[in-house]
Amino acid sequence: MTADSNDPPATEPFVAHGPARRSGSILLVLLIATGIVAVAVWLMTIGRTQAQPYILFVLALLATVGLFNLFALAAGIIRFSDRTSDDPVMGRIADHAHEGLVVTDSRGHVVYSNAAYLTLTGAAGPQDVRPVERVFIGNPDVSEAVFRLLKAAREGKRQQEEVRVAGHEAGQGGGQGRWLRLRVRPLGEGKRDAKYAVWSIADVTRDRERQEDVFQELRHAIEYLDHAPCGFFSVNPAGEIAYVNATLANWLDYDLAEIGSGGLKLTDIVSGDGAALLTSIAPVPGEVKTEVFDIDLRMRGGKTVPVRLYHKLAFGADGAAGASRTLVISRARDEHSDPERAAEVRFMRFFDHTPMAIATVDRGGNVVGANARYAKLAQGLNSDGGAAKSIFRAVNPRDRGLLIAAINQAAEGQGDIAPVEAMLDGPKERSAQFFVTTVEKDERDAETAIVYMLETTERRALENQINQSQKMEMVGQLAGGIAHDFNNVLSAIMMANDFLLNAHKPTDPSFQDIMQIKQNATRAATLVRQLLAFSRRQTLRPQVLDLGDALSDLTMLLRRLIGEKVKLDLVHGRDLWPVKVDVSQFEQVVVNLAVNARDAMPDGGKLIIRTANVSTDEAAQLANKGMPAADYVKIEISDTGTGIPHEIIDKIFEPFFSTKEVGKGTGLGLSTVYGIVKQTGGFVYVDSVPGGGTTFRIYLPRHHQEQEVAPEAHAGNGAAKEAAATDAAKPKPDLTGQGTILLVEDEDGLRSLNARGLRSRGYSVIEAANGVEALEAFEENNGKVDLVVSDVVMPEMDGPTLLKEMRSRNAELKIIFVSGYAEDAFEKSLPENQQFAFLPKPFTLTQLVAAVKETMTAN
Repeated sequence: MTADSNDPPATEPFVAHGPARRSGSILLVLLIATGIVAVAVWLMTIGRTQAQPYILFVLALLATVGLFNLFALAAGIIRFSDRTSDDPVMGRIADHAHEGLVVTDSRGHVVYSNAAYLTLTGAAGPQDVRPVERVFIGNPDVSEAVFRLLKAAREGKRQQEEVRVAGHEAGQGGGQGRWLRLRVRPLGEGKRDAKYAVWSIADVTRDRERQEDVFQELRHAIEYLDHAPCGFFSVNPAGEIAYVNATLANWLDYDLAEIGSGGLKLTDIVSGDGAALLTSIAPVPGEVKTEVFDIDLRMRGGKTVPVRLYHKLAFGADGAAGASRTLVISRARDEHSDPERAAEVRFMRFFDHTPMAIATVDRGGNVVGANARYAKLAQGLNSDGGAAKSIFRAVNPRDRGLLIAAINQAAEGQGDIAPVEAMLDGPKERSAQFFVTTVEKDERDAETAIVYMLETTERRALENQINQSQKMEMVGQLAGGIAHDFNNVLSAIMMANDFLLNAHKPTDPSFQDIMQIKQNATRAATLVRQLLAFSRRQTLRPQVLDLGDALSDLTMLLRRLIGEKVKLDLVHGRDLWPVKVDVSQFEQVVVNLAVNARDAMPDGGKLIIRTANVSTDEAAQLANKGMPAADYVKIEISDTGTGIPHEIIDKIFEPFFSTKEVGKGTGLGLSTVYGIVKQTGGFVYVDSVPGGGTTFRIYLPRHHQEQEVAPEAHAGNGAAKEAAATDAAKPKPDLTGQGTILLVEDEDGLRSLNARGLRSRGYSVIEAANGVEALEAFEENNGKVDLVVSDVVMPEMDGPTLLKEMRSRNAELKIIFVSGYAEDAFEKSLPENQQFAFLPKPFTLTQLVAAVKETMTAN
């Protein structure tokens, strides 16, 4: 509520008017008269000894008061007051104000009222003055407003209410309703329980009637605009439709009430990239710009309406755009009535709807005209709108010279200008191909060239992805081949080392040297397994497990690996689905990522490992490249380390790529992670912010129990295979045995060592260098062979082919395949329902004889 100019000033001392002042004057006269009488009586009785002492005391007191009042009156300390205030001008203003004024004390009693108040409240005279709350006591609507005003006055606040009252309540003779504005302002504003409150009442009926008239005129204007023969809409700077008239809503088949409720954007009603044209107008501070556009509007059902837009946009002093004013004229009639106009319409529709961005430029690269696709592309580049003004600003500075040269050639009238491949200038890495053609010589002053721009970001990304995939595949094949050869060498070293250990006692001086050879051979075998994991040719022994339990078992090991500076948090999801993975390989994945995280936090930090189920619907919403929608179990490993720079994040899974110093890493850690996860059927993704940490997300497919197949029905697998895979590393108390073994190995040194080891355990061994020799030896012995131990990859005849030939002669023949490749590498080439055992290279003598005895004794 604003202060009323007719209210008494809050800083002036309150001077009572009217009856209150007259009663004060009468009381003062009575006190003086009483004093005079008391003095007279006291003088008359002072000489009488019969008077009581207390009577004399009372008379003396009254005489004193009377004398003081006489003295004060003579000195001007006390004076009689009438209705004239200390400030006669202010008093006359208040008394003759048009607004009714009334002052009440803290108890609600009226201490002052002016003539207008008496008139507005229908009071018969000063004796009939009532406070505001009693004037409208019979009207519940007004009473509620008055209650709010009283509450505000008690709290030391100003407030204003406008109420409608009947004629008799408003001091009118008839029943015509009136509008009154009620205001209250406590004296001593801001303080609770002020002593006085100033009320004002004003008749604002005429103002309300004028407002109603304006409202009606506005409503009529809106009605006229709604049913005009052309469309109209307004768009705010956020691209939201602020207003649409009924005509345009009808054209677009929209419900006008639905549009009025909000939620509709410019892009919802403009077809293609046409919305970019309307929002691409270069700002001019303090000016109003009007542009004409021929575009298509989109109806609710998807059909289009050709229209011409007169788009008016006002800019503030700071260059900020306000809401638009856009007139819409349908072009449908023009197409039928005016052939030239129809041709122009068809051309503009083609020009704006082409998937290629087109712009005409002058010699300086300034954009003279552009289609909707170019306008949309320019908006996504420079934040300052530079690309919309100059086509050179759309290109990254390092490639800008190529486009400048091409436009210069067009300015000279040259033809067959070579396309320009360039990176675009924007927050994201984007690329485009520019095709530049010259214009007619007469038009070359205004427009030098036509530039066609085709964005090639997705195409380049796809090409890079294919190149990377081919590169990884080639490196994988190379790694797998190297690993196979190394496995043969390591098998020979480990087998010979076992013979040396058997020939030397622990007290022998050479024993420690032999043990050192064994340890180094084992480390070399681990490195080879990493190469095979990357090439996805590693032998896996999957089993069904709960990832929460597996990670809990790893907790102690991880804490020792990451050290005391790094805090480890495990956050397990509820009711995790089972997965089928190789436990040791899964542990290697987690350990590799944990060690990398530790190295990224040299000053300490936090390592968080989370697990959760990801349903098919959730996986579909993730939009991870290459990951189909299915049920997964997610393992998320996050750190608060230094992060991975954007320029190398696409290379981290490449083999031998490392950011560590020479000698501090092989570069196989993350490539091993990638290979193991892929071989398990899962997916791995990385998100990193330089300086803000890194998060690896691994998605492993959910394992369904109904997918389990009985061992005897599994193609290329069986009880012997499962036993050999599980127990190959478990030494048996008695590894000796009897029987004839056909040993097939193309590496002479390794074959000789394997044969020597088997013979030392009591077996009879027939050696063959390849499949052809093995088949001949098998025939020579009339098929009387108890077990075949064969390499898989051999010249002339490989292991799977040898198995088929021998099983055709002896269906019960038992065979163990040994290979430096994974079992999956050759299992597909075997016929269905063939049973075999598998022993991966490199292996020790103990592992070889254990697998042989287990296979021969199996039913």
